[in-house]
Amino acid sequence: MAQTQTHSVGTTRSGEEASESNVAPSLDPVLSLSGVTKEFGPETAVDGVSLDVRPGELLTFLGPSGCGKTTTLRTIAGLEEPTEGSVVLGDETVAGDGAFVPPEERDVGIVFQNFALFPHLTVRENIAFGLDGDEAATAARVDELLDLVNMPEHGEKTPDQLSGGQKQRVALARSLAPEPDVLLLDEPFSNLDVRLRVAMREEVRQILKAAGVTAVSVTHDQEEALSISDRVAVMNEGSIEQVGRPEAVFERPESKFVASFLGRASFLEGHLHDGKVETGIGRFDAVTLEGYDTVYDGAPVDVLVRPDDLRATPASAELADGVIVSRQYVGPSFVYRVELESGDVVHCLHNHVEEFDLDEPVSLDLSADHPLAWYPR
Repeated sequence: MAQTQTHSVGTTRSGEEASESNVAPSLDPVLSLSGVTKEFGPETAVDGVSLDVRPGELLTFLGPSGCGKTTTLRTIAGLEEPTEGSVVLGDETVAGDGAFVPPEERDVGIVFQNFALFPHLTVRENIAFGLDGDEAATAARVDELLDLVNMPEHGEKTPDQLSGGQKQRVALARSLAPEPDVLLLDEPFSNLDVRLRVAMREEVRQILKAAGVTAVSVTHDQEEALSISDRVAVMNEGSIEQVGRPEAVFERPESKFVASFLGRASFLEGHLHDGKVETGIGRFDAVTLEGYDTVYDGAPVDVLVRPDDLRATPASAELADGVIVSRQYVGPSFVYRVELESGDVVHCLHNHVEEFDLDEPVSLDLSADHPLAWYPR
């Protein structure tokens, strides 16, 4: 698939942009995947995934259902054995090159979707379940974790006495108790209602950062991945399409799949000629395109526009670029879908007081204050 021409700010072996978070890219990775492939009969679930995870970072595998992200997580955990490739934790090869370390012998913690708490044990007993130290050391560790997850007064309760968010915090504390090298989170917020899910994202990130743990999560929820992660690895059909800081992946998608998966992406069919690009909403300078090069003059292109890149204004039918074909009210704003004369359909974001009627003719202006991603066709 064609990619945008982008300017890198530094790359790793996986080709991602260098992190500008507080995670030091120069440190040796805690986890390394090299050419990891997992086949189930004739089906390839994971196809040649290579990635380093750095100490203290939260990396999220993001993608649609069936893209291979959960199988990748299970392979890291040891619940699946790779068909090819290797998994290295610290300085130990735990899968590949003739080795396979079972999950119970890997220094990895897992937080499952359904929390997997023992219903007959108290909160304290659940957290202490995986600890082997003496009674005093175990009690001290449990107290430390109860404070970390802000639940010091809930230690004697059982899971049925807890809210969904409290259950998640207990599951997190239990997984952190043995101080694993890597913590794996499998769709960690999927069992929470929408309001609680949003509130828990930042709370879980704060807990992980306070614990100093290296974490890998999987989700299909782009807002979740972008809001909690130090880096995001976008997967498609078993492979990583792009990996980098959330803002870099969102603002400079390297493939049309990544662009279309993140945000309400729309594409304007265009044609480059003499430093201009002709589109269904008019003609503008090609320098508006990220990394534009004259070598592409004469080429047909698809230009990525998101709802906040476009502004609609009422127009007569003769002067309109298109018509409103749907609108979605989301409280503070309306998201309008506009079908252009060219056949393209794009989204526009407007304040909630700016109302347009269905079938109303409108003209569109490009209001983006940043370079636009684009893809040669």
